[in-house]
Amino acid sequence: MMAFAVKHRYAIPVLSVAILLSGCTRTYYKAMATLGKEKRDILVSRVKDSRKEQQQAKEQIKTTMERFQELTGFQGGSLEKSYKELNGQYEKAADSAQKLHDRIGSIDQVSSDMFKEWQKEIDGMDNRNLKQQSAAMLRQSRLQEAGYIKSMRQTEARMTPVLKSFQDQVTFLKHNLNARAIGSLKGTSARISTDVDVLMVQIDGSMAQADALINSLNSADNAPSK
Repeated sequence: MMAFAVKHRYAIPVLSVAILLSGCTRTYYKAMATLGKEKRDILVSRVKDSRKEQQQAKEQIKTTMERFQELTGFQGGSLEKSYKELNGQYEKAADSAQKLHDRIGSIDQVSSDMFKEWQKEIDGMDNRNLKQQSAAMLRQSRLQEAGYIKSMRQTEARMTPVLKSFQDQVTFLKHNLNARAIGSLKGTSARISTDVDVLMVQIDGSMAQADALINSLNSADNAPSK
């Protein structure tokens, strides 16, 4: 009996949080609907935002790489100033990565809710021809969304080690801010540069997936409104 009580003492608060979040989501959808924004509109908007955020992350990581290369090729001037610039760029890149991580979850949430409602409305249709057309569009949109989420997660997976490498270098420089220490990082700079180049290609591919998903959702004009 004690084990049962302990188990459910923690289960109840978790369940309560889940119910609260679900209620907040429904309230959000209702509020957006009053503004003429249905689930599909919300999803398209979030995918567009994610594309923009990926572009920003791409540019920020490139800038961070450039600052790191400049510092490892240090020829004179203020080491402290150069370090602070590098650290500032790294922190911006890390912030961009966090925004992308949060965006993946928000897209997955609204797309899941939209697809569930879409399927429920298809199930309630009597016209066989229209029902088949709607089902085909739903399948296409599901595939596009799954492809995009996968691409975003792959981008995030490639971004994580690059940012960790930057973090390690920034921390090392903080502890050893001298010309000899900076010179020892030149080989590391070349390796990170290669990883960054691969990441840039991955981000470009992910943004192309975003365009495909947006086009798929916008072309589903005959599907039930979400």
